[in-house]
Amino acid sequence: MRIHLFIALLFSFLLLLCGCKPAKAPQLNGADISKVVTQMTDIMVHDVTNPPLAARFFAYTCLAGYEVVAQNDASLKNMHGVLNSYPDIKLVSASIAANYQLSAVLAMYKTAQMLQPSGVLLKKDEKAFLDSCRALGFDDAMIDSSLNYATAISKQILKYAKADGYRKISNYPRYTPKNDLGTWDPTPPSYMAPVEPYFYTVRPLTLDSSFQFISVSPVPFSKDKNSRFYKFMLLNYAKGENGLTRGEKDVANFWDCNPFAVQNDGHMVMGLKKISPGAHWLGITGIACKQSKASFNKTAQVTTMVSIGLMDGFISCWADKYRTNRIRPETAIRKYIDPHWKPFLQTPPFPEYSSGHSVVSATSAAILAHYFGPKFSYTDNIEVNYGIPSRKFSSFGQAANEAANSRFLGGIHFKDAIENGLIQGNKVGVWVLQKIN
Repeated sequence: MRIHLFIALLFSFLLLLCGCKPAKAPQLNGADISKVVTQMTDIMVHDVTNPPLAARFFAYTCLAGYEVVAQNDASLKNMHGVLNSYPDIKLVSASIAANYQLSAVLAMYKTAQMLQPSGVLLKKDEKAFLDSCRALGFDDAMIDSSLNYATAISKQILKYAKADGYRKISNYPRYTPKNDLGTWDPTPPSYMAPVEPYFYTVRPLTLDSSFQFISVSPVPFSKDKNSRFYKFMLLNYAKGENGLTRGEKDVANFWDCNPFAVQNDGHMVMGLKKISPGAHWLGITGIACKQSKASFNKTAQVTTMVSIGLMDGFISCWADKYRTNRIRPETAIRKYIDPHWKPFLQTPPFPEYSSGHSVVSATSAAILAHYFGPKFSYTDNIEVNYGIPSRKFSSFGQAANEAANSRFLGGIHFKDAIENGLIQGNKVGVWVLQKIN
């Protein structure tokens, strides 16, 4: 290491003697990080990636980029000893001649390509990115060194990901509904099997266990018309397919983010292209970073912290879902109030309690408010390409509360799943911040 430093100092001295100035290294910016997240989202829509798995893909991909940045910025915390079982990743020889910003983005590409089922589609995006880097002034030698550095880091992050237990899930017994009174059953129109019933067995990134922030028990199921549960059903019943104002429908549509939504057209069933809740919140993260003119390093940091929160938020929520196994409003209302009732939104294929949108929205809002303040105003245009108009928010908390309430308006969650989900998610977000800062 001292030899490399001596050579660098000698080179600088010779440049000064001849009156030459060293060429300024090309610079990337935070938008390059956010772009990889957007490209990953496009592939997730293509693959119909479920929300918990999408969060897992984002978390490890962002960690690969963050690891490179943290190795080159002493102000950023190393994740060894912070995240559960995170390896002690050493600097590699290729880092000496590499550009760390370039390596960070490339590490994200390399990791996502291996994690996502259709990750090979990212190769063309990586090529386009490298072409743009050459146009900026990166020479081939630096690109090659940066690629080698990125690949070395990505391999270690992928090894870390492989050990989280997700692959074991395919060997577990097929989950079947319990068919007990008040428990979850598949819902129309496609009556899909439950999604990721064993996701809670995956190693969390910061949580002590998947049950660390388990929510309070839901209101007990009851057919008694004087019970609290029946009153919850009546609240949802009033907000069915035809019981919403135009504004309420706009809110429900804006936060739908249901990758499993399908549309029946005669004998055909067509999937509707929608992003996951995690992808939406990472999109908001990109907006906040751009609007605040966050540096490349800060963008890498914030994007990674939000992605960590998303994965742990989903692990916590999914532990609740399959612990409580509560019936969805659509099933309960049709059975006990009105057989023809329909929710405004299509019911996702997993148990009702707690609300995933509520949990991960509160988690994300807590983390983003830490970095950008509790009163950060912004315009959310994440789903304009999917035909959803933009909306303005005065804070991340306001957005999280609206996202949570959208599940009630859409008719797919009871009130306590939303309210307690927000509490649960905020606890996860605060915990992530305490562990990492």
